[in-house]
Amino acid sequence: MSFFPGNDPEPGDSFACDAIETLVVPKVSDIGGFEVRRALPSLKRKLVGPFIFFDRMGPATFRPGEAIDVRPHPHIGLSTVTYLYDGTIRHRDSLGTEMVIAPGDINLMTAGRGIVHSERSPEETRQTARRISGLQTWLALPDDKEEIAPSFENTDAASMGVLDGGKAQARVLIGSFHGVSSPVTQFSETLYVDVTLAPGGEIEIPADAEERAVYVVEGEIDIAGDIFAPDRLLVFRPGDRIVVRSERGASFMLFGGASLGSRRYIWWNFVSSSRERIEQAKEEWKSRCFDIVPGDEEEFIPLPE
Repeated sequence: MSFFPGNDPEPGDSFACDAIETLVVPKVSDIGGFEVRRALPSLKRKLVGPFIFFDRMGPATFRPGEAIDVRPHPHIGLSTVTYLYDGTIRHRDSLGTEMVIAPGDINLMTAGRGIVHSERSPEETRQTARRISGLQTWLALPDDKEEIAPSFENTDAASMGVLDGGKAQARVLIGSFHGVSSPVTQFSETLYVDVTLAPGGEIEIPADAEERAVYVVEGEIDIAGDIFAPDRLLVFRPGDRIVVRSERGASFMLFGGASLGSRRYIWWNFVSSSRERIEQAKEEWKSRCFDIVPGDEEEFIPLPE
């Protein structure tokens, strides 16, 4: 979830593939029986393009009565991107948005100068057994966009561009890939692509994005003869042509884009190029200066001590 109380991941295993610059094994945390794996930020890698945070949520099966309940909490200086494979989450924010996030949709919430939101299991699903699985990422905003007005954008699954190469299928969620583009707003050059390989399938990852990485969601992938298991983050060297194969089939998320070109600080749910701006946001949350979330006004997550 966009609120994550766990520790940063440790550096990952060694690797032999020359095309791979960094490998990260995510740190696993348990949020009320719901496993979340954080791959970014890590000790070895803080950003890939604008991506400063990468969480794998689940997969998990909730029994009747079990639920996600992430209370209202603030953000500044970033956009959150929620993408579900299974299940639904009700998003509410301080703009008055209320949206049940469905599998395959892209939900882009841009905090800018400040937004508050909550994420909860919809009431109508809580008494049934259900599966939940997905990814949540944060995109750091470029210097000239850090203090823009907050906004929320939902793009449904049917609007995404799809590249179908027989044994390789790619859904372009943000940016462009092999000539297929997404309608989702970009604040800096961004690449976010959901790739599925059938057994024996392969796909080329061009070198046109400045920074590129993949996160293996299911199955095993083969890059230059090295095999990588699920829940591995692989950051590629700039400029190399990469071919990803899978003998038995796999799915992975390709992501990256242009480097921001300036440093970013991250503390709790705040991202900024300025330490002073983060201190200001901390004081604003402590003094309840952020807007409330309509329909979810009673609870909130206190500032960590």
